[in-house]
Amino acid sequence: MIVYPAIDLRGGVCVRLMHGRFDQATLYDEDPAARLAAFAAAGAAWAHIVDLDGAEAGRAMQHALIGELARSGDILIQSGGGVRSDDDIRALLAAGVARVVVGSQAVTRPEAVAGWLEHFGPDRLTLAIDVRAVGDRWVPALKGWTQAAEVDLWAALDRYPPGTAKHLLVTDVGRDGALTGPNFDLLTEIRRRRPDLELQASGGVATLDDLTGARAVGAAGVIVGRALYERRFTLQQALETANQ
Repeated sequence: MIVYPAIDLRGGVCVRLMHGRFDQATLYDEDPAARLAAFAAAGAAWAHIVDLDGAEAGRAMQHALIGELARSGDILIQSGGGVRSDDDIRALLAAGVARVVVGSQAVTRPEAVAGWLEHFGPDRLTLAIDVRAVGDRWVPALKGWTQAAEVDLWAALDRYPPGTAKHLLVTDVGRDGALTGPNFDLLTEIRRRRPDLELQASGGVATLDDLTGARAVGAAGVIVGRALYERRFTLQQALETANQ
């Protein structure tokens, strides 16, 4: 299982949001390049970088900085935030990003995203669907998590039949940044319904046991953010746990 240490960029610095709320951002690091270098030195093969300004604005805002980070060290970068077109994808890949994260467009423009998957290849894109519980349904959250989609998670995934997509990142908005543990029931259900997709778990990781649990339900990767910044465990410990 791949551990993706996270860097969320806002105004060029590293922050973490609580439940995805831009008015509840905590500053953790003013030097993302140094943070990324530390991730690489600890042995991480990948890092997950999000352009929060882009996600909020609905257009690329920090792609130049992300490109600099992608070219700065011996670590692969998965990055998104503000990706709205094939030009955005092409620019990030050209800048050195190994895999581009496509968020709300995966829900709102499935035909376009299917075309991107075919053109760039399923291994170069990660479909990222952020969800929150609405009654007994899991509904994608859009536009910086301020709006709800008209379809539920399962209908959104049905638009990408087996063989068209490869990587799926799902965030339980209610747990993101809250250190309450991943939603293992949701992860298990996704794996049951879509075993063809390599699932990345996101939201709530607080302990090494959470990583063990994610691996046990079949997650191919897990995003780790606040727990690292608040030193709940080290990245080296996370990597060792993921590979046990």
